[in-house]
Amino acid sequence: MLHTPHAPTPRPRARSRRRLRAAALLASAVSVCLVAASAPPAPLGVGDRLFPQLGNPGYDVTAYDLAFTYSGDNSKPLKAVTTIDARTTADLDRINLDFAHGTVDSVEVDGEPAGFAGAGEDLVVTPEDELEAGERMRITVRHSSDPVYPEDRQGGWVRTADGLAMANQADVAHLVFPCNDHPSDKARFTFRITAPDGLTAVANGLPTGVVRSGGSTTWTYRTAHPMATELAQVSIGRSTVLHRAGPHGLPVRDVVPTEHRAALEPWLAKTPGQIAWMEEKAGPYPFETYGLLMADATTGFELETQTLSLFERELFTEPAYPKWYVESLMVHELAHQWFGNSVSPATWSDLWLNEGHATWYEALYAEETADKPLAARMKAAYGASDRWRTAGGPPAAPKPPKNGSKIGIFRSNVYDGAALVLYALRQEIGRTAFARVERAWVARNQDGTGTTAGFVRLASEISGRDLDGFFRAWLYGEKTPPMPGHPDWKQNPAEKARGE
Repeated sequence: MLHTPHAPTPRPRARSRRRLRAAALLASAVSVCLVAASAPPAPLGVGDRLFPQLGNPGYDVTAYDLAFTYSGDNSKPLKAVTTIDARTTADLDRINLDFAHGTVDSVEVDGEPAGFAGAGEDLVVTPEDELEAGERMRITVRHSSDPVYPEDRQGGWVRTADGLAMANQADVAHLVFPCNDHPSDKARFTFRITAPDGLTAVANGLPTGVVRSGGSTTWTYRTAHPMATELAQVSIGRSTVLHRAGPHGLPVRDVVPTEHRAALEPWLAKTPGQIAWMEEKAGPYPFETYGLLMADATTGFELETQTLSLFERELFTEPAYPKWYVESLMVHELAHQWFGNSVSPATWSDLWLNEGHATWYEALYAEETADKPLAARMKAAYGASDRWRTAGGPPAAPKPPKNGSKIGIFRSNVYDGAALVLYALRQEIGRTAFARVERAWVARNQDGTGTTAGFVRLASEISGRDLDGFFRAWLYGEKTPPMPGHPDWKQNPAEKARGE
């Protein structure tokens, strides 16, 4: 929850440079500010078709500094300080942040106290002085971060058997910390996690310092590349951090429950080889480190948090799962480091580019290492594709998530349904051109965002063909087009397929 709205605390100060406007504009500027200030705080958004109120206009975040103090009890709120460095892209007399699950104690803008109020799932900040377009600003929010959620609003912190982890996809990072919670606004992150001695804290990026004092330890991590808020990861628990070398000396670190270290090691040893395999397909690994976070928690999913993918520990210790299946899921989350993390979706309707590619490489790895034919899986997906489109929409125009739906937009149409689009593309333009498209996509868009239209343009450029019509049918059609090279493939309306 948020406190009752606060007005900024008056403080003697030198005249702000933001107030140094031409005399001819002063009167009109003041009147505009008075009108704006009289309006009640309101939630904003960047207009995403699927999550209209996620993100906020008027600024671009360049860096987050997140400080969490953990008591050792994962049922109690953490003390937190979120510092946001950003550049304004418009004149602002208010700044909207996404934040919906915690108590705000104070807010400062550029070191000066600021007013704040809740509006929907936004924290609306009123600085002492209006900000002009093109200015740098620093927002500091002192707040709590609560790991206990109502049944109808799950996500954010994941309570594990020995502590906490994070799962913020797609729209719940703002249940953990104030932010601009949309993947189009990526930023670098610094994490400072203080926890009682005996616990280990790990976050995205690489460690930069450990300080022990008075029975607690503060761990600091920084990312070398920008990251979307939905990919942030913090793990706190009775964990062991294991280190090994990946391709080209890449630091690989895994975070595992200490008591399960021996049982998990054979799985972890596979990661360097999997990274090398992905580099052959998609180009150099795009980040400064990689590893697996194996959490003692039942989530029902695995998650590609940047540089440190989240997995349920039982996936690796439950003997019912075939070895090839577990390895292919490891590659799925690894592939996301290229597709989804380094190249993030510009909008959530571009999700098929994330999940379709990760599913594609998951299936391709199973074909090349476990004799599980890709064509057989794609034929089964083709048979179910029309049903998936009816239930969830076509791959590039998924239906909005229902309120309270735990699966949200993550449905079969953007997993195997989107991988089917990539298979059709390979059939249409040939394996050589397809491989060039894949590598060029991640090389040209590294550390940025990608759009469906951009992928269509790239594929057309590299293949030397106008593929607009091809993609329009495959990505937006209510019905699945005929599969190039497989005129015999048909829909199977009476059968259930994988992922339904």
